[in-house]
Amino acid sequence: MSTLSTRAGAAPYTKLVLRVYDLWVVLISNNYGWRCNRAHFSDLYRQHIGHRHLEVGPGSGWALANIDLPADIELTLLDLNANSLDHTASRLNLSLTLIEHDVLLPLNASVDKFDSVAINYVLHCLPGEWSTKATALTNLARTLTPEGVLFGSTVIGVDQNFSVLGKVLMFAYNKFGVFGNRRDDLPGLRRVLSERFEHVEVTMVGNVALFVARRPRRHARASP
Repeated sequence: MSTLSTRAGAAPYTKLVLRVYDLWVVLISNNYGWRCNRAHFSDLYRQHIGHRHLEVGPGSGWALANIDLPADIELTLLDLNANSLDHTASRLNLSLTLIEHDVLLPLNASVDKFDSVAINYVLHCLPGEWSTKATALTNLARTLTPEGVLFGSTVIGVDQNFSVLGKVLMFAYNKFGVFGNRRDDLPGLRRVLSERFEHVEVTMVGNVALFVARRPRRHARASP
């Protein structure tokens, strides 16, 4: 069962919040809080999304709705919050699979393997330090094909020069449990990714780490 703090990171995504998510998070927070324009996220998807794709924590579904998805895509959405799943599904005119699930828990072994997995703005919402958050990466590595790719982003909390808005958001979101990233450092992110994938690229844009991890290591792919 999910811990209370895990649910705290998913709880804000009410139907009302999701209506303003594109404006507040995708536009204002990205540009003026974290100094990472939304175009960087679109580029990640255009370069790395595969035929069988798992979207973890889709938020409002902005990224998926604003790129040209592969015509033959098989899309699965995973989130702890059913509102986010339903909202995203309503924006996409295609058949897809919805999974209401906590990413810190292993997925059902019967789930087919994916060519790509996206996890954007999820890690900084998870509770604990990298040793805890890494569990999510292990679980996702096990859902990928041997040649699969995981890509995503997270706001780094350590050794960052935040804007005024960024400082306010960091304080408020961490205080109320929406974020859990005050101890999230860049070396730690690189380490937990490299322990689970053979090829890792991490790029900082503003306060956001954009990452691409390819070829899950054999021990990460193995079932517990």
